[in-house]
Amino acid sequence: MKIDKLNKYRYQIKDGEVPIVFHLQSSLFPNDEALKQLKAISNTKGVYHHVAVLSDVHPKKGRKCPTGVAVANENFLPQIMDTAPNCGMRMFSLSLKYSEITKEKIDKIFQKLVKVVPTKTYKGVKINYKTVLDITRLGAKGLIQNKKDDFSFLKDELENSFQNGNEFLQNEIPSEKNIEDVIPKIFLKMAQLRLGVLGMAGNHFLDLMRVSKIEDPEKAKFFGLEEDQLVFFMHTGSGVLGQYSSYFYTPKEEEHLLTKALVNLGRASMPKSFLSSLEIKNLRKDSLSFRKKSEFFSIDPNSKIGKAYLLSHRASGNFGYANRAVLAAKIKTVVEEEISKTLKWNLIYDMPHIGVRREEHFGKETWVHRNGVSRAFGPKKMSDHKIFKNTGEPCFFAGSMTTPSYLAVATDQNESTFFSASHGAGKKKSEPNSFDKKELFKKLNQDGVRLYNAKSKGVVKQYSEYYKDINEVMEGIKQNKIATPVAKLEPIAVLMA
Repeated sequence: MKIDKLNKYRYQIKDGEVPIVFHLQSSLFPNDEALKQLKAISNTKGVYHHVAVLSDVHPKKGRKCPTGVAVANENFLPQIMDTAPNCGMRMFSLSLKYSEITKEKIDKIFQKLVKVVPTKTYKGVKINYKTVLDITRLGAKGLIQNKKDDFSFLKDELENSFQNGNEFLQNEIPSEKNIEDVIPKIFLKMAQLRLGVLGMAGNHFLDLMRVSKIEDPEKAKFFGLEEDQLVFFMHTGSGVLGQYSSYFYTPKEEEHLLTKALVNLGRASMPKSFLSSLEIKNLRKDSLSFRKKSEFFSIDPNSKIGKAYLLSHRASGNFGYANRAVLAAKIKTVVEEEISKTLKWNLIYDMPHIGVRREEHFGKETWVHRNGVSRAFGPKKMSDHKIFKNTGEPCFFAGSMTTPSYLAVATDQNESTFFSASHGAGKKKSEPNSFDKKELFKKLNQDGVRLYNAKSKGVVKQYSEYYKDINEVMEGIKQNKIATPVAKLEPIAVLMA
């Protein structure tokens, strides 16, 4: 494929129905596998204007679309995301500086967090069935109104969550029956035991970080941030509800025999009041045929399947906001108990980086699919938010377990990415020489970062040697006018699966 250089920080491939536009330096280009996948996307029927590629672009095992891509289409393309909706990140600060706490105290806090922030477990916080339904309909608000007596949630929990912590707009909120018509009850029942779980995926994390540098003092004031301040940074998703709802409607391949059995049970037991038995059967048949094809499975938004898919996607995605809210509340309790002091906590932002949304771009309304990229609206598009109208929408750029991360804010000059931003450094084009956990902990000790839990085999691949240079990534972000940095954050302690 011929790659045209538009400038030092932007490239283009015109080898499909629409161009592929790379918003990155040449040194951050993905491997041939990802380029082949991007070409297939650019040749997909109905893809609008261009395929936007961000700096953390890299292929993932078992996926047809690389991470770090925004694609607009007249139809839904579930395989662009091909994973649970509302995998996302949350950043929240506390009124405590790194210089005011000892390493021994941080260690005690994280020893407790290992117990209350579970990873590889089948049971989290138990909730009743009504609470599950309220969460699917109302997002974080549904959680809070049912569990406010059990958890002390962050002060601006709704205001500083994406779309007030609900995938549905106020005039779109479905009924309980609507939810049960499109999500099998067995999935909803399973969700009763799965709230407040960080997740089994090796790349899900909870970091304690310190603000090592304020890059934009004026905007930092809006977030109440100062140098040396402590910040928690979290990456996790919508858990079992999002995963199983995705299996139901997409060609996503079940990872285990038990998973396959439960999904089949969900298909058989779901009420046929909205989708008929034949429609569910044909959905399964049609989606399966796309697992090995180069083409992408497409769903007409105006069809019954399309309406059911979008409702399920949003309802199950709401579990992501609730999951991160519960985890933050548990973290708040542990920290204050351990230091015997009440602190001020500030939710900077909670945002998804997997999802599909109806937006207007280049003079046309379209469905924007974001895979491993967050929405990044500038101040003009955030004019209804009391803080973000002054700053732009917050964007998080995660480094690795030992390298810096950045809090940035979106600009108004970012139309080329469909107003999107990458969610981190992204994996390198090729992997380094492998090493084991013993070597990992040796490297971490040299880096001065403490890793907790770390039961998963894949945790080794979250080390900095596997990731692109976050500072190089941020330079491209700035040059492409995607976002401007507000604060640089250094990791202190990390909890991972």
